[in-house]
Amino acid sequence: MGRYLLSGVALIGLLISSAHAETTDHNGHKTHPHRSTHANHTRTTTPTRRAPAPRKHTEVKSGSESMTVHVRRRGSHSAVEVVSRETMDHFVAGTSPMQILALTTPGANFASDDAFGLDTVANTLYVRGFNQTQLGVSLDGIPMGGQGFHNWNGLGVDQMEIQENITSLTMSQGAGALDTPSAQTLGGAITFTSSDPSDKAGGQISQLFGSYNGFRTYGRVDSGKLNSSGTKFYAAYARTDQDLWKGYGDQQEQQANFKLVQPVGDRGKITAVFDYSNFAQYNYLGLTKNMWRKMGRNTTYLKPNYELAKQYAYYAQNGGVPAGLESVLSNDEIGDYAYDGTQTQRNYLSAITGEFRLFPNVTSKTIAYAHVSNGDYSATNPFLTSPTSQVPMAMETGHPDVRRLGFVQNFDIHAGHNNDIKTGIWYENDRFNYPMMMYEDGVNTPHSSIADFKNGTTWWSDSFNTNTFQFYLQDTYQIIPGMTVEAGFRSLLQTTHGGTSVDNTSSLSEWGVYYSHPASGNLTAANAFLPHFNFDYHFLNQHEVYFDIAENMRAYDYSAQSSSGSPWSGLGSASNPAQTVFDENKKSLRPERTWNYVVGYRFNSHFFSGSADFYHTDYYNRLAAITSGSTGNTYSSFMNVGRETMNGADVAGTLRPLPGLAITNSFSWNDATYEDSHLPYNGGYVSIKGKRQVYYPKFMYKADVSYTWHHATFNFNTTYTSARQMTYTNDEQIPAYWTSNLNVAYDFGTLGFAKNLKTSFGISNLYNQNYIGGVYGAASVSGDDNANLFVAAPREFFGTVAAQF
Repeated sequence: MGRYLLSGVALIGLLISSAHAETTDHNGHKTHPHRSTHANHTRTTTPTRRAPAPRKHTEVKSGSESMTVHVRRRGSHSAVEVVSRETMDHFVAGTSPMQILALTTPGANFASDDAFGLDTVANTLYVRGFNQTQLGVSLDGIPMGGQGFHNWNGLGVDQMEIQENITSLTMSQGAGALDTPSAQTLGGAITFTSSDPSDKAGGQISQLFGSYNGFRTYGRVDSGKLNSSGTKFYAAYARTDQDLWKGYGDQQEQQANFKLVQPVGDRGKITAVFDYSNFAQYNYLGLTKNMWRKMGRNTTYLKPNYELAKQYAYYAQNGGVPAGLESVLSNDEIGDYAYDGTQTQRNYLSAITGEFRLFPNVTSKTIAYAHVSNGDYSATNPFLTSPTSQVPMAMETGHPDVRRLGFVQNFDIHAGHNNDIKTGIWYENDRFNYPMMMYEDGVNTPHSSIADFKNGTTWWSDSFNTNTFQFYLQDTYQIIPGMTVEAGFRSLLQTTHGGTSVDNTSSLSEWGVYYSHPASGNLTAANAFLPHFNFDYHFLNQHEVYFDIAENMRAYDYSAQSSSGSPWSGLGSASNPAQTVFDENKKSLRPERTWNYVVGYRFNSHFFSGSADFYHTDYYNRLAAITSGSTGNTYSSFMNVGRETMNGADVAGTLRPLPGLAITNSFSWNDATYEDSHLPYNGGYVSIKGKRQVYYPKFMYKADVSYTWHHATFNFNTTYTSARQMTYTNDEQIPAYWTSNLNVAYDFGTLGFAKNLKTSFGISNLYNQNYIGGVYGAASVSGDDNANLFVAAPREFFGTVAAQF
């Protein structure tokens, strides 16, 4: 093994020689839109999150039988957990795979504000302290980038593949996977595998009805083998629609998946896919903890009460609070309310994959892909003024446009009796444009937030172009039967050019616009040697021990200037220009890095399966948006705010006392603490050394009971999530909560032309708990300052009828 790995290192060496204070977004990019900083009369705005009200600047990813193709192991092994199709079928049809992953996997935490878990803003996934923008994510080898809201560089799983078409997902809870094409990985990696077309013609259909006019239709048609060469395809469509459980509007998603497989003799196969999604929704309002407690779980946007929205906007701009809300809400919280907020996102993903046996011991997998995404992200801004009507608010809409083109080339080489080498490259070009438009609200009627985007006024526009290159080399050697060691590394290079291309702030005073933070320039993140080492030993048939070590680097984020949490966004102030701050930050910025260590044990038998993991992470160059400068001249900056240390453990066990009965319990502990004792904040410094990481619980307990008896299936799961820190000084917490789900199903078998006619009934949030689910937005240094909390959906009921034919 050694000589192969060393030769690979030498080869890449030759190639190289010749050729958060405010913090980063814990769900993608932190935004603190529409919050004015009255001291310097600057405001940072964006319609790209639920709470369009302003916040103070304190917020701190078969060809033939004889072909040799790498196939992932179906069961959990080493530091990898597998969620099967059978497990996903225990949940309400259309439930987000991320939510299912968290409900069934120790160390994973998912929360949202809707029962399906589809809301891209409120969705919050953490795996052992890392959020969904810090994990590597791929679908059939296609890089999916960050999974957070406004994923400038990727595509969320709920918009890239219909849930029923996913056959399994694997979660590398260790140090990630070298072969995952990702520039975001700091922790683990998630791999989704979609189903292939069936060899036999047929199809499937399902219809769901649920609470709040919930309605979901799914249909799929498989062609079967069409000719002697084995050509086959499937086409599938899903439509999900549900009214908001509070406030005005609904959330709707349409998806279409097409997949064609063409075997090429006995040498391999070519696969072509096309995926489409259109996600249109009215948003839920992000709340402060005080708003949740004082105004109740049902408080949300003010639509359709337009007169009340104008009244709130007047107070937001002029101070005070409406009558009856004195000592209940602050003026800042009145500004957090707005008339409405909506989003529409359209995605088109195409890819062609070739898998071939080049030589008896060498297989190749080549993927070429293209992803186009555009949308309209609208919110009423109560700090603007519509110039014609003089209404103290206006609608602003971001129109993001993303174009990703790339390819992945992997080789799998069987070198000797006990030796396998994997190597490959990934290249991607990502073009991202984001114009910010403003539309007037009328005296008696507002501008529509989901239509009529003509004749808008351009406030500013941002443009970025990013090139990413990754190389990896990995050697797996079997020392003795059951004992393997993997050693390898990856090299990552990403360069981003861009920033503000248009800024019309100076000519739009009649709109009441404020400082827009324009900045542009280029940044490069590079590391030629990011090592990964894994040891795995299966012994005495039922036992397994393993450890996993890796260094990871995350390339720089980029986002619209109205956000924060990236080197280009939310910088400076009216008296200290963003460009000056960017140029100064650039001198000292370094990409975020982690060293991850995992050691674990797993036991498997017919009656009992158990596992125990301990992990440790050292986090370097943690980057965050902070409030810097002197007391009299504070401004937003972006810089290294120190280290973080994380220790944790997961313990899980599944007992199978009777045929068809499985009882699973897991317990997770995580102790993640910051190390910075001199954090710049509001012209001074504050220590957060020893303070716990925001938004991730210290303890989680999960229980799952599944029982299958003849044609009936029963599943009950419950999760306890301990308190989550809201601030960097840990003076405010999101309260702990329990949540439970119940699902029952019965398979009637074949009735007429229908096969596997199945009915199911599900209840989410079984005990109707009132708790904070997802979080989107920056964490404050201290205090209940940010309207970034989303209340989880109440108890809801769902019934589904499904059949195959």
